[in-house]
Amino acid sequence: MDIKQYMTQLGQRARQASRELARADSNIKNKALLAIADLLEASMATLIAENNKDLEAGKEKGLDEALLDRLALNEERILGMSEGLRQIAALPDPVGEISDMNYQPSGLQIGKMRVPLGVIGIIYESRPNVTADAAALCMKSGNAAILRGGSEAINSNQAIAVCIKNGLEQAGLSADVVQVVETTDREAVGELITMQEYVDVIVPRGGKGLIERISGNSKVPVIKHLNGICHVYIDAKADHKKAIDIAYNAKTHRYGVCNAMETLLIDDVIAADILPELALQYEQEGVELRCCEKSAALIATTVKSVVAATEEDWDTEYLAPILSIRVVDGVDEAMEHIFQHSSGHTESIVTEDLTTARRFLAEVDSSSVMVNASTRFADGFEYGLGAEIGISTDKIHTRGPVGLNGLTSQKYIVLGDGHIRR
Repeated sequence: MDIKQYMTQLGQRARQASRELARADSNIKNKALLAIADLLEASMATLIAENNKDLEAGKEKGLDEALLDRLALNEERILGMSEGLRQIAALPDPVGEISDMNYQPSGLQIGKMRVPLGVIGIIYESRPNVTADAAALCMKSGNAAILRGGSEAINSNQAIAVCIKNGLEQAGLSADVVQVVETTDREAVGELITMQEYVDVIVPRGGKGLIERISGNSKVPVIKHLNGICHVYIDAKADHKKAIDIAYNAKTHRYGVCNAMETLLIDDVIAADILPELALQYEQEGVELRCCEKSAALIATTVKSVVAATEEDWDTEYLAPILSIRVVDGVDEAMEHIFQHSSGHTESIVTEDLTTARRFLAEVDSSSVMVNASTRFADGFEYGLGAEIGISTDKIHTRGPVGLNGLTSQKYIVLGDGHIRR
C-alpha cells in the first residue's frame, strides 16, 4: 500500500464529506447517531469476537494488565458506547447558532454564527470506545473525521467502523463523514498530521509521549494537553471538613486520570490542624507522601513513612498513589508555586474567604479554576457538555474540556439592506 496516496485519498474524501455534513440538519445527524447506536448493540457478538483477536494479540506482545483492560470490550462497555451516542444525539446542535446580534450606527446588523471546523484528525491509543465517541462528537458538531486508532485495537476499531459506516448510510449521509484508517503503518500518522490541505485540526488522545510527538511534528493545529499537574490549595480560612474531604477525594477517587490532584498546598496557619488527620487518611489508602520540610515535621508522628520531596516532584504527574505536599505562606506563595509548576489543567482553592477566592479565580491561569470543589470535576460530562473529545490546556482556540462547542468556530455575519460604505 502506498501510504501517502492512501491518506491523501482519505483527506480528499473527508473534505468533500465535510461540505455535505455542513448542509445536514440536526435531524439527519441525530438519525445517524441513533442508527449507529442500534447497530453497535446488534453487532455485539461480532464486536466482542473481533476484540478478542486484539486481546489475544496483546497478550502475545506482552501488554500489561492495565493496557489490556483499556483495550477490552464487553457487553457493558458496548452498551455504554451506544448510550453515549444517544446522549450526544440528545444534546443541542451548536451548528448555526447565532449570537451577539447588534445594530451598528451604519444600520447594519452584525453578529456571529457557530460553524464546524471542517475535518478533524484524531489519533488515539488502546480504547476502542474512543472510535465511537470521537465519531459521534465530530459528526454532531458538523465535522468530518479521520480516526487513527492504535495498532493494538485494529480489529475492534474496524468492526466499530462498519457500524458507523452503515449508520451513516442509513441516515442518507456519506460514509466518508467518518473514516477509520485501515492500516497500522505508523507512516499514516506522519501523513495525517501534515495534510494541511485536507485536515483542519488534530486531536491526539493518549500518553504524554504520543501527544509530545504529535505536537512537535504536526503542521496542522493541535488541540491537546500534555499532562495534568493539578493542585489543591487549602487556605487559612478553609472549613476543616471541606478541606479534608476535597483533598482526599481529589487524590484518591482515581489515580490514573489527568484531573487527579498531584500536589497539595496548605497555608502554614492551618497546616497543623489539617495535615495530620489528612495524612492518616492518605496512609490508610496506601498513598505515598512526598513532603516539604515543614509538612514532613507536622506528620512525622502520625504516619509511618514520609519521603522528602525533591524539586522534580513538583513537576511530576504521578498518575499513581503518590502525592507531593508543601506548606506555603498564604495565597500569594500558593499562586506563585502554581505559576511555576502547574501544567495549566486544573487548580482548586478551599476557603471561606470570598475575597481570597476571587483573587484565586482571577489570577490563577489554568483551564479550570475551582473554589471548594475537587479537581476530579474537571470533566466534560460533569460540566454539562454531555461528552468530551479531550481536555485542552492551550489558550487558542478552545480551553478546558472540549465538547461540541469546542469542535466549532464562529464567523461574523452581517445583515444589510443595500448598504454601501461612504
